Amino acid sequence: MKALLVLLLLAQLCSASLVPEREKDPEYWRRQAQETLRNALRLQRLNQNVAKNLILFLGDGMGVSTVTAARILKGQLHGQGEESLLEMDKFPFVALAKTYNTNAQVPDSAGTATAYLCGVKANEGTLGVSAGVTRDRCNTTKGQEVTSILRWAKEAGKAVGIVTTTRVTHATPSAAYAHSANRDWYSDGEMPPDALEGGCKDIARQLVENIPDIEVILGGGRKYMYPRNASDVEYPHEEKQRGTRLDGRNLVQAWREAKPRGKVAEYVWHRRGLLALNLTRVDFLLGLFEPGDMMYELDRNNDTDPSLSEMVSVAIRMLQKNPRGFFLLVEGGRIDHGHHEGKAKQALHEAVELDRAIGLATRLTSTQDTLSVVTADHSHVFTFGGYTPRGNPIFGLAPMQSDVDRKPFTSILYGNGPGYKIVAGERENVSAVDFAHANYQAQSAVPLRQETHGGEDVAVFARGPMAHLLHGVHEQNYIPHAMAYAACIGSNRGHCNAAARAATPLLLPFLGLLLLLLLC
Repeated sequence: MKALLVLLLLAQLCSASLVPEREKDPEYWRRQAQETLRNALRLQRLNQNVAKNLILFLGDGMGVSTVTAARILKGQLHGQGEESLLEMDKFPFVALAKTYNTNAQVPDSAGTATAYLCGVKANEGTLGVSAGVTRDRCNTTKGQEVTSILRWAKEAGKAVGIVTTTRVTHATPSAAYAHSANRDWYSDGEMPPDALEGGCKDIARQLVENIPDIEVILGGGRKYMYPRNASDVEYPHEEKQRGTRLDGRNLVQAWREAKPRGKVAEYVWHRRGLLALNLTRVDFLLGLFEPGDMMYELDRNNDTDPSLSEMVSVAIRMLQKNPRGFFLLVEGGRIDHGHHEGKAKQALHEAVELDRAIGLATRLTSTQDTLSVVTADHSHVFTFGGYTPRGNPIFGLAPMQSDVDRKPFTSILYGNGPGYKIVAGERENVSAVDFAHANYQAQSAVPLRQETHGGEDVAVFARGPMAHLLHGVHEQNYIPHAMAYAACIGSNRGHCNAAARAATPLLLPFLGLLLLLLLC
């Protein structure tokens, strides 16, 4: 116990030297608080404009602990630290969303995607359908389909797009266009015979057929679009990257053929091809840059694969051509994968890249006509602690050893997952491994091949027209309803017409007075 107290004292002494000089002055904190107060008071003048554009940024698995750790990582990458700000931190309105599925306390990404895209909570593992559908049961699907905010925007005449770092048929993006009793039915090659015989369609086919006029689709997932055993264009000799379809269809070709005569539809699979496009001459864009999910940002081949930020830049410039505005879904999908693998460094760098894309989108749009929302589908059993001093590397060790097994431990840990390791009957000594490596699997309390989701609420950040509607604690399915209200789409249109009628009588006298002054 004495040794532990000595270590804590040493940590405190070390941390004192890390305190910036300005932070030792109480006036620094008072001035900061007063500036924050002035900004908060400005928010009393609510932005009640109609949202011409809607952008929903979804960090898959980006719980609050991930947001905080990503903020510190971003700061440390730029010579700062805990005091730094993520782009999402600058959004003025913040809420919490309850993530449970209708049949699950700790949710999955399919049921949650149905909630924040379709406005209806659903069972785990199901996509774009109500809770009346049972996972894997194709025959429960008919009549239970629910539509998404992407479709509502399209029906209102807006351009729509999907950008993801996962397969474009993965849980998050597919809830925008598909209706499926199983999130894993990427192509007919993954479907059981009874589902095929029952008339259920695979998700890739629904991408091409359900809403054929989606203007922008960018991500991974090439192999689900091609016939079984068709060689991949980028990895022609790798069997696992070959096509998976049993029906023999080339869905990329089918995607092209579904476009109206005279419209230009471009398919790209390479970063160079994407960035070389003259977007003024492109009406529809499909980019599939990997056979499955895209690479982690830390592993990405900068020659062949675009970053999430680059894809978002292209998508926004494409969609902005529509004078009626647009809806864009952006997913940082591999945050989730990094956590499942226990690879916190991969997960947090994915979160930083998503934040970079948020900053880029902010610069390309205006808060006067664009409602931007950032949220997560669920959390993970990821944490960091250990009384680390200010400035401690986010992937570093805690400043103490365990007072039970006398071994060091990293600040980042998981409640469960593949990082559980016993060496010679004891917990692995992390000082003997490279715990700062990108693929290091942080230690976990319970051994599992894959780490699990967490069940706590997730943050919702909002900025732009009607962003104040996202406040307090909400059910997750509230999100698309609030966004639709802001944009006057879907079932939320009456208030816009009423506002326009109310504004007309007030405007006419003003215009008459202005005309009289001009004549004088």
